[in-house]
Amino acid sequence: MSDMIGKTSLGKSGLQVSKLAFGTDLIGSKYGQAQSFSLLDHYWEHGGNFVDTANFYASWFPGCVGGESETTIGAWMKERRNRDRMVISTKLAFDYPGSPGGLSRVEIERECEKSLRRLDTDRIDLYYSHRDDMATPLEETMEAYDRLVRAGKVRAIGASNLTLWRIAEANAVSRFHGWTAYSVIEQRFTYLRARHGALFGPQLIISEEMKQFSTAHGVALIGYSVLLQGAYSRRDKEIPSQFAGVDSDERLIVLRAISEETGRTPNQVVIAWIRQTPPGILPIVGASSKDQLDESIGAEALTLTEEHMERLTTAGNAEIKRAWLQPT
Repeated sequence: MSDMIGKTSLGKSGLQVSKLAFGTDLIGSKYGQAQSFSLLDHYWEHGGNFVDTANFYASWFPGCVGGESETTIGAWMKERRNRDRMVISTKLAFDYPGSPGGLSRVEIERECEKSLRRLDTDRIDLYYSHRDDMATPLEETMEAYDRLVRAGKVRAIGASNLTLWRIAEANAVSRFHGWTAYSVIEQRFTYLRARHGALFGPQLIISEEMKQFSTAHGVALIGYSVLLQGAYSRRDKEIPSQFAGVDSDERLIVLRAISEETGRTPNQVVIAWIRQTPPGILPIVGASSKDQLDESIGAEALTLTEEHMERLTTAGNAEIKRAWLQPT
């Protein structure tokens, strides 16, 4: 089959995952079971095995209370009998009906059991702290995760929407006690750079310091919201206000030029650039149709040249360009 998604090792997690993760925040809610199963089938049939969900997906959608995504994924895996060939990541810490949120021992243990039941599985491959909990001691949080790993209920743990200093401190606590540490970081990341001071609520962006941390400690980086919900390609979608400005305008000009030069869509160029940005960032994509999935999967075959990467990376910011061109 053409356009198959390749596999890669996810840092020190011990997990072998597809190079493109499938985001499922609207699976089982906005998208009913038939559509959800069809999308999951299409992703899997093209080599995808890395499905990203969370316990509270999609509690914000009308008529939903959370858990709909996990329940739908669990039903799909049971029907397809493919659980052992899938890598499932899920998350906790946001509040939703029946859960106050946070990262206390009680919350972690309870939400893990709920996710296991909804996913109809005996283990979670990758379990994330979805937001920080400053009220709970890091020792309590990390020990609770370690207990789940030792019990075989969780294989690896990750951090999403946590600041770098908190991730580093949590891992230092784990090293001191011999507990499992965060081996994956999942944050916002896309080609356009957010304006200084732009806010995304609880969501955080992969920073340059986080890339350096990843390289130094072998922690894998995963990016979400990489395609800005279609804003790179759809005329009915505006670039989010957090990115508006001259810097983004100049980067979009270069993005569109390289899209034409390569014969690929802007979305595919963005995905390729993310993958090739040191130290290598694994993108999560969502889709409401097979055509949208095919576009993202098609980026697998695109390798940008060094000249393409330089033009894309340095566009719009003279300081970035000087740093890029500075001899090492």
